[in-house]
Amino acid sequence: MNTTKSYYPSLLILGVFLIVSFVVNLSLGSVSIPAKEVIYALLDRPVADESWRYIIVNYRLPKSLTAILVGSGLSLSGLLMQTLFRNPLAGPFVLGISSGASLGVALLIMGTSIFGGVIGFGLGYSAGTIIAATVGSFLVLSAIMIVASAVKDTMTLLIIGLMFGSITSSVVSVLSYFTQKEQLQQYIFWSFGSLGNLSWNQLLLLCVFVVLGVLIAIYCIKPLNALLLGEHYAFSLGINVKRSRYLIIISTSLLAGSITAFAGPIAFIGLAVPHLSRQLFPTQNHKIMIPATVCFGAMIMLLCDTVAQLPGSTLTLPINAITSLVGAPVIIWLLVRKRKMIF
Repeated sequence: MNTTKSYYPSLLILGVFLIVSFVVNLSLGSVSIPAKEVIYALLDRPVADESWRYIIVNYRLPKSLTAILVGSGLSLSGLLMQTLFRNPLAGPFVLGISSGASLGVALLIMGTSIFGGVIGFGLGYSAGTIIAATVGSFLVLSAIMIVASAVKDTMTLLIIGLMFGSITSSVVSVLSYFTQKEQLQQYIFWSFGSLGNLSWNQLLLLCVFVVLGVLIAIYCIKPLNALLLGEHYAFSLGINVKRSRYLIIISTSLLAGSITAFAGPIAFIGLAVPHLSRQLFPTQNHKIMIPATVCFGAMIMLLCDTVAQLPGSTLTLPINAITSLVGAPVIIWLLVRKRKMIF
């Protein structure tokens, strides 16, 4: 039987691969920069070409850090949802948080053609979409928390969350039907997801939300391990199931809601990375699974972003397309090969 300590070397190796992926992501792009020069620029040492330092510090570094926050946050929130609902198909957006954010952005962008510009409030596009998505996520979260206090069955909560997502998606569809093509195109571009639109201040704010969500998840390690065997078993161990459920939902909402607000709805990562982590770390202990999933999610997101940049080209593909196109076949192969999931 594997002990917790036996996984520490593997976590260390995973951390090294994460650092390598980070350097590679900074190195590749429309302009190829040697890895040594990337390290020199990060350490504020002289580089062969000062324009390289400018590119790294002002363009690539914020995007790479955003990829790390997005990948780790979505992966962890997916792990939390799969544990809470004991469902391998649960992802970070099953509670409708992402749909709420999408509805907020849809009202901001497409609602102007229906409500005569009342919703825009004269905000800039970037700040406006972040605020709209945050408000939408918060409203759905508030509804979910009210429902969570009224129902005792976790599966009922899952179904209600999916229904909230369906309702918000229907409203977005109605707005899309009546909106003008320019605004519809603007909303579609937002739905592709993007890692490169954040300023340093916005990146710092996103980091605060993600770190807070991770800390709450770490605090819930013991309840998460107990919930793997069901709520009745967790209750028999003295776990306050209702309070733990609240904390897990809040952690997931902070992670998924803030990431959707700042980077758009990004698919695959939250659903697939926890399964990939279980393939490499065959344990149910969240003391191992949380750091493994966080590191693995950040690394996968960096690699997907590197592919999306199309190294050597000025074009950049939608990050959503890459995460699904690259990740889904890998997950299918792993699951067919393994033929079982750890739950």
